[in-house]
Amino acid sequence: MSKGGEDMKLYLVQHGEARLEAEDPERSLTTTGEDETRRLSIAGKRLNIRPSKIYHSGKLRALQTAKILAEGLNIPLSSVIGVEGLNPNDDVKPWAKRISEESEDLMLVGHLPFLEKLASHLLCGDEDARVVLFRYSGIVCLDQKEDKKWAVRFVILPEML
Repeated sequence: MSKGGEDMKLYLVQHGEARLEAEDPERSLTTTGEDETRRLSIAGKRLNIRPSKIYHSGKLRALQTAKILAEGLNIPLSSVIGVEGLNPNDDVKPWAKRISEESEDLMLVGHLPFLEKLASHLLCGDEDARVVLFRYSGIVCLDQKEDKKWAVRFVILPEML
């Protein structure tokens, strides 16, 4: 969590690899999706990633990803919360506003193109700029400075581990 004078961190996570809709209409995580997310959560713990809340879209693949991350980061499951507005084609502006009113570190587990658009909107004001590329289970950490502007702190992808 952010404490006196520290920057707020926003962790954006694309859900883990999911089954095809034809195979599983709920699109649960594949074994690879579970394994990659678990590896990322272990790396995240070493990096002291400690969001106060992990918000997810409510879709099964996002919920499963959020729970695996919470477990690996030692974050209580009561802090894993399904919310509106994180679906693939949702408008990013309501979340950009909500994030700007927060002071504690947050994690959003969602989908493309929403996450790409949100990151671009926060970083340069143009949601179509695609300034950050996402990958299943990857963690993109954005840092909000005192001037309320955002910067990329780091990106961790499964193939880096």
